[in-house]
Amino acid sequence: QVQLVESGGGLVQAGGSLRLSCAASGRFFRINAMGWYRQAPGKQRELVAAITSGGSTNYADSVKGRFTISRDNAKNTVYLQMNNLKPEDTAVYYCNTEATHYTTYARYDYWGRGTQVTVSS
Repeated sequence: QVQLVESGGGLVQAGGSLRLSCAASGRFFRINAMGWYRQAPGKQRELVAAITSGGSTNYADSVKGRFTISRDNAKNTVYLQMNNLKPEDTAVYYCNTEATHYTTYARYDYWGRGTQVTVSS
């Protein structure tokens, strides 16, 4: 079982910055890809950014050039640096990871509880 704990959300004015963190804990063989998704009211959950264990990254077009995803493999933690925030970035941000089970080596998907990001105009 893997637990994901997110932190760093809050209220910020347009043009401001926030940094989200997500730490994975529990029993697992390995943490594989990690990522951030978001869900705004009335909309589907969408991928914001993802990063593999080797450091390859993928971003939604809407955040390219403004958001940066990174990870610390030693701490099993993923970060999302969000700059030049816009009101349309307002959403609940969820951490996601795929982890390899410590005995079966099967891969499972895990989600955090989410952290609210609100950008005022």
